[in-house]
Parts: sequence; C-alpha cells; structure tokens
Amino acid sequence: MPSLDDVYRKFGEAAEAAQLLETELNNLLSWDCALADGLLDESNPTRAAELFGRIDRHTLGQLMERLAYKTKSLDQLGSLLSCALDERNRLFHSFYRQHNFRRNSDEGAALMLRDLESIHGILLDAYKAVMLLSGVDLEKLAADESFTLPTRHLPI
Repeated sequence: MPSLDDVYRKFGEAAEAAQLLETELNNLLSWDCALADGLLDESNPTRAAELFGRIDRHTLGQLMERLAYKTKSLDQLGSLLSCALDERNRLFHSFYRQHNFRRNSDEGAALMLRDLESIHGILLDAYKAVMLLSGVDLEKLAADESFTLPTRHLPI
C-alpha cells in the first residue's frame, strides 16, 4: 500500500511537470515576441526586460491564449493543452479538498496516488508535445544511451 509520503512525493512530481509545461510555453511566447519586436536583430535590454517581465506574469491559461492568438503551432495540441490546464488547475486548487479525508487511510492514499499518476501523465504528455514544437524530442533523448543530463546547476 502506498504511504502518505508517496502521495506527497507524487504531488511534487506532478507540480514539477506543470511548471515545466508553463516554462516551455513561456519560452515559446518569449521567442515569438522577441522575434516580432526585432530583439534578435538589435540589442535593447530595456525593451527585452519589459517583454520578459510582462510574459513572466502570465498564468498557464494566459500563456496558452496568447500563443494560440500569435501562432498556429498550438492548434494541433488544443485538446491536449486544454486537458493539461484543467488538470493543473485541479492539482493546485482542489486536489486535497477533493480527496479530503482519504489521506487518513491506506485505501484513500492509494486512490489519491492513482489520481496523481493520471494528472502527472497528462501534464507530462502536454510538456513533451510542446517540447516537440521547440524541436526537442524528449522520448528520443531518453532512449539515447549516449545522452547524459547535466549534473550541476548553473547560476541563473
């Protein structure tokens, strides 16, 4: 039987997938806006900071809306992204309220864990699909035995 610690761990994994999706959509919108504003051709740090600051305040839903308006590349992902947005919002705004006292029993924890695995899968599928739009095939990288992830973090 899964423990409450397993539930909390899986919640964190699902939250990470939601943030990865949001970050990649932010990157896509930033690139599109920087290109449209000519920031790739000429240096304008003030304008770039203003642009990134404005985009960084967008919610996941707002990012999807802006990208859908600015580019057709998300059209093919519409239902997947819509489902991911719904699951992300449910995760952060109502997951524990919805499951309530289930956390107090082994059976309840097992049900919560299955729900979190489903949410995580949906968010991860959406993230992988958006990464493909950026030219990164995460499935291919995962299958490539010669590919290794960085082991140290660089300063931001």
